[in-house]
Amino acid sequence: MTTHDDAQQELATLFPDTTTSLGETDPEFWAYHADFAYGDVLANSSLSRADRLTYQLAATIAVGAHAPFRSLLGAALDNGVTPVQVKELTYQAVAYVGVARVVDFTTITNEVLTARGVTLPLPGQSTTTPEDRMHLGIAVQREIVGTETVDGMYENAPADALRFQRFLSANCFGDHYRRTGFDLQQRELITFALLVALGGADTQVKGHVAANRNVGNTRAQLLDVLTVLLPQIGYPRTLNGLAQVNAAAPAEDQ
Repeated sequence: MTTHDDAQQELATLFPDTTTSLGETDPEFWAYHADFAYGDVLANSSLSRADRLTYQLAATIAVGAHAPFRSLLGAALDNGVTPVQVKELTYQAVAYVGVARVVDFTTITNEVLTARGVTLPLPGQSTTTPEDRMHLGIAVQREIVGTETVDGMYENAPADALRFQRFLSANCFGDHYRRTGFDLQQRELITFALLVALGGADTQVKGHVAANRNVGNTRAQLLDVLTVLLPQIGYPRTLNGLAQVNAAAPAEDQ
């Protein structure tokens, strides 16, 4: 466990020019919440500050929290997360929570980057074309979830629903996962954070726990992501995510 001073130091590092009115209006709540979220939680995670903020940004998108996203975005940009990475995070979120939710976060990102003097659009990160996105998407999909799983999806899909498997390969994996800005390990942890925070996606969370293992991420890393998401998404979604980690990456397998 860390001390109150540790939590206050982290808050000062992340938000040096910002104070919260909750300290005045809800002092008891803010005192124990700040000590927990910026003290206890961080003492139990080995993630770097930049990585932690990346996964927390993903969670704020999934839960639809505009003000926390804007606040965390400033902290992230000040602490090692690049404008390209922030953009890539918002783009990737579209595949998991939908453009209807993400478009507002892209707008917020554009506003924050512009205010900081960043010229938009940023350099392109796409590595596929309309002609090869399907082929390259299936290749990276097989790398992430396994050839047998991918082939089974196509073989077992009803003819009238095969389009969804094609969409998944070409769009989710071809258009999104083939982009630069993050490597596959980082993208899989981002996906895990998005799905856990979204809620109601236990099957997909379990599948991406296995996918994380396939690309080299460990149970410890997944637990670290859950740890830093907990204050933002609450116990039910965190514990549901933990159940899927225990199912697909049990402790005894480590």
